[in-house]
Amino acid sequence: MSIPKNIAWVQERIRNSAMRAGRDPRDVTLMAVSKTFPAERIREAYEAGLRDFGENRVQEFAGKAEALRDLGDACWHMIGHLQSNKAGKAAELFHSVDSVDSLKLAERLNEAAGRADKKLSVLIEINVAGEAAKSGVAPDSPELEQFLSGVSQLESLQVNGLMTIPPFFDDPEIARPYFRRLRELRDQIAGRNMTRIGMTVLSMGMSHDFEIAIEEGSTCIRVGTAIFGERARKT
Repeated sequence: MSIPKNIAWVQERIRNSAMRAGRDPRDVTLMAVSKTFPAERIREAYEAGLRDFGENRVQEFAGKAEALRDLGDACWHMIGHLQSNKAGKAAELFHSVDSVDSLKLAERLNEAAGRADKKLSVLIEINVAGEAAKSGVAPDSPELEQFLSGVSQLESLQVNGLMTIPPFFDDPEIARPYFRRLRELRDQIAGRNMTRIGMTVLSMGMSHDFEIAIEEGSTCIRVGTAIFGERARKT
């Protein structure tokens, strides 16, 4: 299994998907989801040209960060559910937190980023299907309005867009309406021109469905298995 060959294969699929949609493939960022994989595998992906990496757990990435410190232009994204009591460490370790699902969490991240004298990029996680087992703000809820109003006042955060994880379907075509819904929500929010809320990023699509996500407007796909291979199963 060759990580560079896997990346080239994914990039070719990105190009084909973007061309079908009349988009520029350069407008789609390939994020390598490196959770559970060791630092040396991440370094292989970096040496093959990738610069964006997604991790799910603060503690796990903290154990890798020192070994990867020399990768100065890598961008580290927190993409897993983040408890508010770990906001301080997350703000220290990551360039972007792409899974902000509550105003309370946003306020904790803002406080931590302010103490560190940094501007922290964040994405709002949207639960497009309203699945009880998943985090995220419901797209049509009063909570989203409260979130947008509150986060626009947080000076150490920069909201750059939306993220979602739709339901899993064996046929990825069935996920298309969920991706479309996120794009439509992004467009609605962008039209309001709110301070410190940018809507340039649509983070949607993973190894099994990213081609459909790109056709529906994704600007960042989160790919793990197709790059690194299957993860070891917990025993």
